[in-house]
Amino acid sequence: MAIEINSSLYEPYSDRMHKSLEVLQDDLNTVRAGRANPRVLDQISVMYYGMETPLSQVASISTPEARQLLIQPWDGKLLKDIEKALMASDIGITPTNDGKVIRLIFPTLTEERRRDLTKQVDKYGEETKVAIRNIRRDFLDMVKKLLKNKEISEDQFHDCEDEIQKITDKFTGMVDDKIKDKGKELMAI
Repeated sequence: MAIEINSSLYEPYSDRMHKSLEVLQDDLNTVRAGRANPRVLDQISVMYYGMETPLSQVASISTPEARQLLIQPWDGKLLKDIEKALMASDIGITPTNDGKVIRLIFPTLTEERRRDLTKQVDKYGEETKVAIRNIRRDFLDMVKKLLKNKEISEDQFHDCEDEIQKITDKFTGMVDDKIKDKGKELMAI
């Protein structure tokens, strides 16, 4: 019994590749350039009523200046907890607590720090490409089983190989574009 090869066969794998791209974007958002970006705080959470709660859900985060974030908790009792969470995080900025709000002042990046961040961004990109290639491998394993069980022909198998490679190339190209853009952003003074 032959299986019809259509776009629905590729869709779950393409969706997984897209999710890998979203994870990359989230990772890139946490890499800070010289400007203040509230997204660098996305991974930070504080204990609130006995539960780990994302910082954005217990405080307002604003950007009053290009290199400054202002964190104003809705519950003043959380100020110390937020400060501790920021100190324990890897954002590399010491918070300033004035009793009502916390200020994060982003220093201008040195050339060396920019290069380090660019290497980090490249690493995120390579990890994403590996994830995408693993998804391609999963697809090919599935199609090989179909071929072995004689559910598809050799020609269909080769067509599937070509199509999944095109999809993989498209997503790895998108990864390269995101990495290149972030690298430019980091190296801009």
